[in-house]
Amino acid sequence: MRLCKKVAFIGVSALSISVPAMAQQAPSQDAEEASSVIIVEARRRDESIQDVPMAVNAVTSEQIQKLNMRDFNEVQNLVPGLQFFSNSNGVAAGGQMRGIQYDPNAGVSASVAFYQNDAPQEGSLVLQTMYDVSQVEVLRGPQGTLRGQATPSGSIVVNTKRPDLYNVGGYMSTTANTIGGQNVNGALNLPLLSGLAAVRVAGVYSAGEGNRVTSIQNDGDRRDPYTHTASGRISLLVEPTDFLRLYGVAQTMSRKAREFDQFASYSLFDPSAEQSDPVITPGDRLSILSNPRNVDQTFNSYNWRAELRLAGQLLVYQGQKYDLDVQSVTNSDSANILSGKNWFQTTHTHADTWTHEIRLQNESLVAGMFDYVAGYFHTLQKADTNVISQTPVFLPASLGGGLATIAETPIGLNGGHVTEESFFANLTAHIGDSTELSGGLRHIKHRDPGVPMVIAGNALPTSPVNDDGMIYIASLKHRFSPAVMAYASFGTSRRPGAFSIGDFSVVKSDLQNSFQNLKTETSQSYEAGIKTTLFGGRGTANLSVYHQKFNNYPYRSQSGVYYVNYMATVGAGGAVTVTPSVGIFNFVASVPVEVNGVEADASFEITPNWSVSATASYALGKIKNGLIPCNDLNGDGIPDDLSAPPSLAALQAAVGANNVAGCKVTQRSSFQSPFSATVQTEYHQDISSSLEGFGRAMFNFNGSAQGDPQFAFDQVGSYGLLNLFLGIRDPKGAWEVSAFAKNLFGVDKATIINRAATSNYQQLVLPTFKTVGMTATSPYTIINTTPNREFGLTFRYAFGSR
Repeated sequence: MRLCKKVAFIGVSALSISVPAMAQQAPSQDAEEASSVIIVEARRRDESIQDVPMAVNAVTSEQIQKLNMRDFNEVQNLVPGLQFFSNSNGVAAGGQMRGIQYDPNAGVSASVAFYQNDAPQEGSLVLQTMYDVSQVEVLRGPQGTLRGQATPSGSIVVNTKRPDLYNVGGYMSTTANTIGGQNVNGALNLPLLSGLAAVRVAGVYSAGEGNRVTSIQNDGDRRDPYTHTASGRISLLVEPTDFLRLYGVAQTMSRKAREFDQFASYSLFDPSAEQSDPVITPGDRLSILSNPRNVDQTFNSYNWRAELRLAGQLLVYQGQKYDLDVQSVTNSDSANILSGKNWFQTTHTHADTWTHEIRLQNESLVAGMFDYVAGYFHTLQKADTNVISQTPVFLPASLGGGLATIAETPIGLNGGHVTEESFFANLTAHIGDSTELSGGLRHIKHRDPGVPMVIAGNALPTSPVNDDGMIYIASLKHRFSPAVMAYASFGTSRRPGAFSIGDFSVVKSDLQNSFQNLKTETSQSYEAGIKTTLFGGRGTANLSVYHQKFNNYPYRSQSGVYYVNYMATVGAGGAVTVTPSVGIFNFVASVPVEVNGVEADASFEITPNWSVSATASYALGKIKNGLIPCNDLNGDGIPDDLSAPPSLAALQAAVGANNVAGCKVTQRSSFQSPFSATVQTEYHQDISSSLEGFGRAMFNFNGSAQGDPQFAFDQVGSYGLLNLFLGIRDPKGAWEVSAFAKNLFGVDKATIINRAATSNYQQLVLPTFKTVGMTATSPYTIINTTPNREFGLTFRYAFGSR
C-alpha cells in the first residue's frame, strides 16, 4: 500500500523458523499436544514448515497465549532480525528485516507487506492490540509472485480464528500489570446450523499508561499518559455444499492515546554538548515538553472470501475494504523555548482502500506431478490529509523579543488515487519423491497521478508515478532423506518510485528535487539453506545464507540533513510571506545497496517435559558509492558530524543555490543491529491429576547498533531482555493462571538517539519588520528506550471449541 506517501509529511535463507519445540505443539480441542508439526500457508497451500523451500517463521496461537503477547509488536521478540515501528502521529507503521531500513516517511511502498486473512493490510492496522489470532507467518526474502504486493524483504501473514461449524466454544482472558495496564479479551463461537454455518464474535479492551513518560514542566500538562484501545470482530463461515465455502470478517478498532516524547540530556551521548539542568537519563522516562501528543485512531475492515471446488481445482475470490481515520495534535516546540505556551501541528488523515484478488489453483496434482497457482490482483487507495502547522513569530530583540503571534500554514494533499493491478502465475514440478522445481512471476502495473500539495495556497506539484514491470522467483528443493532437505532460490523484487514528502520549501533546486523524486527500486536475491529434523522428531536445526543486491534503494537519513528552507506563512489578512531559514529533513536518495546475511535456528525437546530453542539472525547492508543528502559545511564531499544546527549564513555559503549538500558514500544502509537472537525454554510438571505447573523463559539479545554513519553519538551498545512466566493450569487447557515478569532486570537502554532537539521560529527585524528564520537548540535530545519493566497476572478460561 502507498498510504505512507500520502501522509509521510505528518511525521516530519532459508531458515525455517525459530519454532521452539514447546511452540510447535498444535493444540487440540482438549489441549493435548497431538503433533509437533506446524502447518503454514507460505505457498498458499497447507505444508509442513520444514518442507517449505524458503525462510518461514511461525508464531502460533499457543505461543501467543503462553508468552502473554497482548500487542502485535511483541511478535518481533520471536523473530530475530525483524523490527516493527509505528509513527508517533498514528498513521504509518511497518516492519523491516534482512538488513535494509524501511521508513514510511520516505513515501515508498513497504519493504515488508502485511496480510490479514489473506488480503493486504496497512501496517498501522495490524500493529495494534492483538486478540483471537490463530497464527502469524513471517515469510523472509523477496515476495510477491504468490501474494498481492511485491516486497524485497518479506511478508507477514496474520490469520484470525475462524468459526467452528460444529462446536460451541470460547474463551476469556484478563491481564493486569504493575505499570497501569489492563487487558480483557475473549471470543464466543456459535454454530448456527451444525455443519453448515457458524459465527464467531471476538473483542478486546486494553488500557495502559502508554510509554509512561511524564513532563518536568510545572506549568505543563502533568497528567499521566494513557492509551485506550477497544476492538471487536465478527466472523461468519457458511458451507452450504461440499464444493462451496463463504467466509466474511468485519472488524472495528478505536485507539486513543496521549503521550509525551521521551528526552534525555544530550551531553550523555556527546560530552562536548551543553550541560542540561536538570540532567535526564533514559531511565528517568521524562519529557521537557509542556504538552503531550494526542492521537485518535479509528479503523474499520471488511474482508470477504468465496471458494469453489471442482474437479480437483480451487477457485478463490478474496476481497477487502478497509478505512482509517486518524487525527493527531503534536507539540512542535521540541526545544521548549516557549515555557507554558507551545505551538502545534494538527493533522487529519482519512484513507479508503479496496483490494480484489481472484485466483485458480489445484488441490490434486496435475498430470501426477504439477502444482500451480494463477490469478489477478487489483487495489485502489484514496487518501486525504490536511495539516495545520503553526510557527511562532517573535518581536525584534530591541523591542523585548516577546511573542508577537503564532502564524499558521495550512497544508493539504487531497484527491487523486493510487491503483495497482497485476497478473501472476506459479508452477511447481515434483520430480520423483525427493526433488521439486518451482518458478513464478508477476507483471505489475502501478499508477499514481501525483496530485498537487497545497501549502499556504501555493500548489506544488508532486511527480506522478507510472511503473510497469515484472518480478520473478525460482527455487530448487531436494530431500536427501526424510530428515534432511536443502534448497536454493533466486528472486527479484520491485518497488515503484515515489515522491518523498516533508520538504515544504517553496523554492527548490534540482539536487533538492532528486532527493525527493525517487526512482523505481529493483533487487535480485540469492539464497541457499538446509532444514533438518533430528532425534526422531524431537529437534530441528536450520540454516540459511543469502545475498541481495539493490538498484535505487531508497535510503533515508535517520538523523536528518540541514537545508535552506524557504518557508511560506500566512499572516494577517491572508498575506503570504516567504522566508529562508535553516530546515532539517530526512531526505531520501536512490542508491545501490548490497546485503549479506545468515539465519539459523535450533530446537530440542530435552525431555517430554522440557524444551529449549534458539534463533539468530545476522544481516549487514551497505551502500556502494551512492550519492546521499548530507551535512557538508566544509565542502570536502565527506559528511560532517554536526553537534548543532549551522547558521543560515553558513549553510547558504556551503550549499549555494542547491539548498542542500550531497556526498558520495560507501556505508551501512540500515540503522538496526546487524545481530539479534532469541532463546526460549519451557518446563512443565504434573502436580496432580487435575493440576499442572509450568515455567517459561525468553531471552532476547540485541547486538550493538552502529547507528547513522553521519552521526557519531547514536551508538547503541548490546543489551538483553529477560521475560519469565510461572503458573498453574488445567492439563486439558480449560483454565490457566500465570504470573509474569517482562524486562525482569529493568534494562533502561536508549535504542534510538537523535541529534539535539531544535525548534524553528521566525523573528521580526527592524526597520522593515520582515521575518527571518531562526533555530533554537536544546541541551536535550529525543530518544526511544527499551520497554518498561512490568510484573503482572493473567487468568484465562476456555471451553468447547475455544
